[in-house]
Amino acid sequence: MSEEKKAGTEVSKSDITKAEPEGGRIIFADEVVATIASLAVTDVEGVSALNGGMVEGISEMLGKKVLTKGVKVEVGQEEAAIDISVNILYGYKIKEVCEKIQAAVKSAIETMTGLHVVEINVFVQSVVFEASETNPRAAKRKENKEIKEKQKEKEAQAVTAEIVEPEPPRVK
Repeated sequence: MSEEKKAGTEVSKSDITKAEPEGGRIIFADEVVATIASLAVTDVEGVSALNGGMVEGISEMLGKKVLTKGVKVEVGQEEAAIDISVNILYGYKIKEVCEKIQAAVKSAIETMTGLHVVEINVFVQSVVFEASETNPRAAKRKENKEIKEKQKEKEAQAVTAEIVEPEPPRVK
């Protein structure tokens, strides 16, 4: 059999790193990044809800579910900037909750998209005194917190309970 000749040129590793990617560009829609941010915010403890504007409130009343309510995003080719409007639950330290929001959103966006997050502005719109029925996530967090407290009480009671040894069998 004859040997086949390879046509083309060899490329060294140093040439590959200088070349542009051949797969094309990846462009994220603003709504995609806003959805990632809103989901990250709702997982932060102390957040009652995202607070959208009047237009988003009317859309929600008409039955349209708005996932990106309260989140505004500017996405470039490599960077993103996010503005978030939230309601905070009463009793939580607002500064700490806002810092957790910034960390959670930055981590989620950078991990999922590879975009560099330039800034995350958090606007606290109000303080909510109770978990409302309109926000099931906040109500569920409250329930989970109560369940954990009850479990801790039961564990404490189990430890303090007296250890009763069984009676030895009686022999006739």
